Amino acid sequence: MNRSGTATPASQTATARRGSNLPRVGDYNQVVVLEAIRHRVEGLSRVEIATLTGLSPQAVSNICRRLLSTGLVVEAGKRVAGPGKPRTLLRLAPRSRFAVGVHLDPALMTFVVLDLVGRPVARSVRPLRPGLGPDQVLTEVAQEVSALITASGVEPDRVVGLGVAAPGPVDASTGTLVRPPNLPGWDRVAIRDALSAATNLCVLLDKDVVAAAVAELWTGAIGERGSAVFFYIGTGVGAGLVLGGEVYRGPSGNAGEMGHLLTGPDGPLCACGQRGCIGEACSPRVLVETARRRGIGPLDPPDRMTEDEGRAVDVDHRDVIGDAFGRLCQLARGGDADAIQLLEAMAERFAKAAADVVDLLDLDEVVFGGPLWDGLAPVFLRILPDLLRSSAAASTIHSVTVRGTSVGADVAAVGAACLVLDEAFSPRSTTLLVTR
Repeated sequence: MNRSGTATPASQTATARRGSNLPRVGDYNQVVVLEAIRHRVEGLSRVEIATLTGLSPQAVSNICRRLLSTGLVVEAGKRVAGPGKPRTLLRLAPRSRFAVGVHLDPALMTFVVLDLVGRPVARSVRPLRPGLGPDQVLTEVAQEVSALITASGVEPDRVVGLGVAAPGPVDASTGTLVRPPNLPGWDRVAIRDALSAATNLCVLLDKDVVAAAVAELWTGAIGERGSAVFFYIGTGVGAGLVLGGEVYRGPSGNAGEMGHLLTGPDGPLCACGQRGCIGEACSPRVLVETARRRGIGPLDPPDRMTEDEGRAVDVDHRDVIGDAFGRLCQLARGGDADAIQLLEAMAERFAKAAADVVDLLDLDEVVFGGPLWDGLAPVFLRILPDLLRSSAAASTIHSVTVRGTSVGADVAAVGAACLVLDEAFSPRSTTLLVTR
């Protein structure tokens, strides 16, 4: 499948994607019309659709008839627009189709069911238990997907598919991960095929950073022609790129692997042999270790025990690191000067990375998100915009917005479901390619 992400503007004044009145492009035109309707929550008339898309009135009439018959859109009242009879408005039918999203984070699994406009209708979270192999994890994923669909009350035949977001790199052609550093043991595991067989759903697999960017697009947070970088902060760090209103994946689907982007001459030694790599210097593990050495805290409960074995928890385990990092952020929020200094240094490194990416690609927006973002937001949003304005050349020509995700902490899981909706219901220029 072609898995190119497509932008979703929310404003009335956004320029709609244009259709074609030539033959052989009926499917493309149908999703162009559907996209135009989806972007205007108050509804569009057939005349407005024709104006926005450039399609002939007859083509719009035929397409709208098909969309009404499939239940994807509904007639939603009338609007008076000058002389003549009122125009019938068409709106998306949110509960006509659904998609399931799964985020395989190294510490936990998040599941969501979204309706057609990207609103969550069901959600669940399960820990990624230490010691489980990929086969056992995928069995649990399939079981939870089935249980969540049942609990949501959604009719199974209205579920378009299942999207899976995971730490990269990915091989889109085989539906596998390729030596993912944060998921050891998952190299070349047939995630897509295994889940498709177990759930009987069409399955898409993508990087969590790409899924996060798609979520921002589908929900309308990034404009139709917007260009942005989404910095994902979780167990690791990564970047999702949006160029001209479409997610940029690169030839292999792995654009945005930014772990070795240098943010200064100092910092911990990276596995690549350099210092200052953002993936190492800004990883939660390194920051927690630094805080422990400096005596910031306490970050770890002194007598934390596992529920199942009654022995002390490994303080370097991923979920323990996540908890400790959360307490570090709480200390900073409470005014601890040392904790604030540590997080400010992290923000400065991200400002350097953001400036480099903004200038390289001439972007107009920098978005942050991921499981650890909420704790970092107060410090990052306080100092990073000024740092970016002072160092990014692009900011002297046009404004560069810095913000947190509008989707929330589940952005990767929501984005995984949006991958499916985007694949099924967004127009793509490749649909118009003619091969000889």
